[in-house]
Amino acid sequence: MSRKKETITLSISPGTKAKLEAIARRLGIMWGKSPSISGLIVAIAEEDYELGEKFTLTPEQVDVLDHATQLLTDKGFIHKAETLLQLMLDRGNLDSPSRQDLMRKIGKTGQAWRNLVEDYRQKRQPFRVLYRNAQGEENTYTARYVQFDFHEKRYYLQIWCDETEDVQGSDFPELNHNRCLRLDRIQSIVPTDVPWRDEGLDLIKVHLHFYGGLLKAYEPRNAVDIEDEVIGDVRRVVRQVANPFWLMREIRRYGKDCEIVSPPRLRELLAQDYRQMCDRYSNPPPSVP
Repeated sequence: MSRKKETITLSISPGTKAKLEAIARRLGIMWGKSPSISGLIVAIAEEDYELGEKFTLTPEQVDVLDHATQLLTDKGFIHKAETLLQLMLDRGNLDSPSRQDLMRKIGKTGQAWRNLVEDYRQKRQPFRVLYRNAQGEENTYTARYVQFDFHEKRYYLQIWCDETEDVQGSDFPELNHNRCLRLDRIQSIVPTDVPWRDEGLDLIKVHLHFYGGLLKAYEPRNAVDIEDEVIGDVRRVVRQVANPFWLMREIRRYGKDCEIVSPPRLRELLAQDYRQMCDRYSNPPPSVP
């Protein structure tokens, strides 16, 4: 039994019919090979489509979504990252260079390095990785142990590798086999037939003292802090460190309320940074054009 249909009569200005047909065609609402104005009106009534002025993302919103896509990509949620990238392309009101940059990112997310590396890690499968560093130089590393660590807004791939030739003048030669890689700079990954390293990354023990407000405010790093005790007005922490670079960046935020006690080499490196900073601020500021 056919459903009874109601009819309406529209009075529209010249050219409006063509515009309605164009909207119906764009939305794929057709009657045979022709756009259907009746179908368009039904779709509007049933709220199947968004009408009115098309919303656009502000530059600040695009920036936030860009950071979110990087985190999703690093954690292996490739499809979700691509969905956000597509949203920025559709609604971001971007200039041509920004649009091209997002399109390149969509291509990169498809490589899904995190998923592949996680699969190898679970299988204890070593691999060779071709990596392009910040200077554009390419190196190949034989990764025999891997883990993911979060540092300052993104995940990094930490590996223990056989190669040490690219390390020159290291302050910590005992850590020369460790590398910290950005996932978006990986060029290729190929499995290789060498033993998996059960010992993990190479580590050094760093003794830290916390003072003042950090006596209670310091949040323990359960994965790497192996000792944590309060004696008088000092909080003493011993941490296992695979990459002193990230530790020094963290400590700078604490200022005078944190001190590296040992090893002496790391303490001196941070002291050099502070001395250079004091020297810079002891001089008059440069003229601003």
